[in-house]
Amino acid sequence: MDASTGPSLYPLHRSKTLHLVRHGQGIHNVEGEKDQSAYLSYDLFDAHLTPLGWSQVDNLHKHVQACGLFKKIDLVITSPLLRTMQTAVGVFGGEAYTDGIDVPPLMVANAGNSNHPAISSLNSPPFIAVELCRELLGVHPCDKRRSISEYRPLFPAIDFSLIENEDDILWLPDIKEKTEQVAARGVEFLNWLWTRKEKEIAIVSHSDFLFYTLSAFGNDCHPSIKSEICTP
Repeated sequence: MDASTGPSLYPLHRSKTLHLVRHGQGIHNVEGEKDQSAYLSYDLFDAHLTPLGWSQVDNLHKHVQACGLFKKIDLVITSPLLRTMQTAVGVFGGEAYTDGIDVPPLMVANAGNSNHPAISSLNSPPFIAVELCRELLGVHPCDKRRSISEYRPLFPAIDFSLIENEDDILWLPDIKEKTEQVAARGVEFLNWLWTRKEKEIAIVSHSDFLFYTLSAFGNDCHPSIKSEICTP
């Protein structure tokens, strides 16, 4: 805190620990770095992870297992787009399948052109898809989602029940969401998150969403702390 306001203390039972994860490299990231106009291409609709993106996911999975974080996570929340759901289940997915144990997979084999084997939900935390933590909405087809009925067979163990609309009514082809709207959506998301009983939550989302959400915080802190919170 700023020295003029003094430090603050909060009881632990009034706190949550949030692990913020940006998805692995998507095909839109590769094409957009070559040419910004590529983001307007419908060839990148609901962009999936690249092989490098999956490598990033696998490395993070190994890390959360090795450091013991995997056993602490009570809930995984994911944006309902291919690249974020692939990242979420790849990082926080469960153990390998065992004969005689019948549980639905978090992801079926080759979901979203992944060329990736199925990912188990065995001993994994619950997964929920939430619209509020989607990427900045509009104009770019890579940020438009598919229908929920298309996603369910690909990600059988993800809970889509909180998504009210079958089709994507939030993304518009000619109107781009303003940054202050993204920040307000992020604050709404965190306010909703506070109503959850879970204490340690992983959130798999997008760079713009995370950046503009975090930019809404830290105004009561020293500028050096604010800059740490809001570093892209």
